[in-house]
Amino acid sequence: MAEEDIPVEIESVSLEDTDDTVVADAGTNNIIPFIMEKYYRADDYREQDEQRWLRAYRNYRGLYGSDVQFTEAEKSRVFIKVTKTKTLAAYGQIVDVLFANNKFPLSVEPTELPEGVAKDVSFDPKEPEEVTNKTMESPYGFRGDGNDLPKGATERSLQERLGPLQEKLSEVENLKEEAGKTPSSVTFSPAMIAAKAMEKKIMDQLDESGANKSLRSTAFEMSLFGTGVMKGPFAVDKEYPNWGDDGEYDPTFKTIPQVSHVSVWNFYPDPDATNMDEAQYVIERHKMSRSQLRSLKKRPHFRPQVIEEAIEAGENYDKKSWEDDLADYAPEHAVERYEVLEYWGNCDVDMLLQQDIEIPKELQKLDEIQVNVWICNGKLIRMVINPFKPARIPYVSAPYELNPYSFFGVGVAENMDDTQTLMNGFMRMAVDNAVLSGNLLIEVDETNLVPGQDLSVYPGKVFRRQGGAPGQAIFGTKFPNVAGENLQLFDKARQLADESTGMPSFAHGQTGITGVGRTASGISMLMNAASGSIKTVIKNVDDYLLKPLGEGLFKFNMQFDYDPQIKGDLEIKARGTESLMANEVRSQRLMQFLQVSSNPALAPFAKFQYIIREIAKAMDLDPDKVTNNMDEAALQAELMKDFRAPQQEQAQPQAPAGVDPSDPTGSGGGTIGTGIAPTPQEQGFTGRSQVGEQQPQANNQPTQGVGEQSNPLGNIQ
Repeated sequence: MAEEDIPVEIESVSLEDTDDTVVADAGTNNIIPFIMEKYYRADDYREQDEQRWLRAYRNYRGLYGSDVQFTEAEKSRVFIKVTKTKTLAAYGQIVDVLFANNKFPLSVEPTELPEGVAKDVSFDPKEPEEVTNKTMESPYGFRGDGNDLPKGATERSLQERLGPLQEKLSEVENLKEEAGKTPSSVTFSPAMIAAKAMEKKIMDQLDESGANKSLRSTAFEMSLFGTGVMKGPFAVDKEYPNWGDDGEYDPTFKTIPQVSHVSVWNFYPDPDATNMDEAQYVIERHKMSRSQLRSLKKRPHFRPQVIEEAIEAGENYDKKSWEDDLADYAPEHAVERYEVLEYWGNCDVDMLLQQDIEIPKELQKLDEIQVNVWICNGKLIRMVINPFKPARIPYVSAPYELNPYSFFGVGVAENMDDTQTLMNGFMRMAVDNAVLSGNLLIEVDETNLVPGQDLSVYPGKVFRRQGGAPGQAIFGTKFPNVAGENLQLFDKARQLADESTGMPSFAHGQTGITGVGRTASGISMLMNAASGSIKTVIKNVDDYLLKPLGEGLFKFNMQFDYDPQIKGDLEIKARGTESLMANEVRSQRLMQFLQVSSNPALAPFAKFQYIIREIAKAMDLDPDKVTNNMDEAALQAELMKDFRAPQQEQAQPQAPAGVDPSDPTGSGGGTIGTGIAPTPQEQGFTGRSQVGEQQPQANNQPTQGVGEQSNPLGNIQ
């Protein structure tokens, strides 16, 4: 549980360890009932959701619940796990988006009108100093110049708004806050540089913390139960293996922000909220062993003495009703674990003052403050003021499909609950009928048989009849086979499952497609139509998971790991919907647009820097490694120009002796050494422009007839 450690000397005020018993007796009588009341209220509210999740889990596992009763005539207990196939297909599509191009679909961009940092600055090295000094004479301008400050704004020099380029451009004198307007000018984008520096930092942190594993777990519960929950970021000390020169193990530790997955079963949000923005509090339920509980003593602001008292009180884990269903069986022995509740939410200031907690001056005027409280065995083992600025509950909850009047969303399994029940019923009927119709029902008239015979039936069986008894003694009855009709109903229910989930069977590998899907263009149209429902899901991932997660990492870096190189007016962009588009289609469209914009008349309207970077992304290439920005591209063009010049001079042909270099045709024999054929009516042309028309060749050589073979370009002398 080290992911909740926050390695900062912050203004978080906690109960001091020096006087645990006094504080616990004086104030915890109020805070513990306050939190437990909220916990029980949230637990009661989500009872119906727990029943939905249990049905979804059983359908995924292929298990019948206790509410399903079979008659003695029903012999088959078959369960067709179509829910598992649909859930894994949806899970796979979400994971493909989260890890498209081996990169999280998150980007950091400057705002349209960044504040506190310049959007573009430029300078012209060829600009005369007289013009520069003239333009720099009055930094305040004049009335009516259109550069008035908005109300409430203060004048800040351009050097103060260079952000990450402040040190680099400190000595540039003719710097202007605009994009370069001349071919020789150099343009920098401080806001964009800061945004990309922050983006690289966030991507590195996600990779270092192993966030991909937590994101996959969240995506799975999101598809199955309808809601995925993540927690963080919190700072942890990651251990990097290292061995010294003497061979001794000497690991290095690096503090990194980490996000973790929280199971929806252990997540108790505010029952009156429909999303995390409206939630006043959140409670997470932990199931800890004795060693895990003791490890909390090493983390800041936990009370070691109270933790030992909670351990001595004995295991108190209260098993919920749904836990036996998840475990597939109900063990008789008790669970040797401790139940720990972690509370994040608002608390009245008066309640904190009653517990002798010192409130910072800037928070004393507030009526309520966000706190983090840990409770175990009726004891308060930790209580601190929320350390994040601005204060926020460090959880994100993403629905698969929005339930507009409930906190928890709707998943794939719930959408096809009824159709799964129908498929199971029709398949059981088909199997039972196939068993009945596949065997004969034998009727025996014992009065016609000799008594005492074995009535078992097998091939070659001989029955002895009574002498002189009339009529047939053994009759075989065959029941009609109606399994085909039942299987037709099963196929219809499966089609309804495709409709209810928005996940067609051909999208997850069904073969034997007929009709439109037999051709490549036809299946492409079907796949595009089928992606309409998943686009809504990916939009929910963008809005409720990726964007809040990126904003949390951004705020964490700005508060606890501030770097001047990432200073700027930035915003987080979730790109999940964009990465849903196939790379082949995206790259094809970009190439088509590049061809259209290559027209000289349209070239000034295209942003080639963005186009080239997006083409590189569509080809699974790192754009920062294979492309240049505008300044680097201009420098590269100058270098290539300087490199080509000597080569072109060396490639110039030398005129042969006795030939005037000023004569482009040499001695009347066409252009020498240029490889350019002369045109008709030009001296040196020896071919025929039209059939039947003969041209005299140079040097008075005889011409060839129409029927003779000749070089179509003639003989260029």
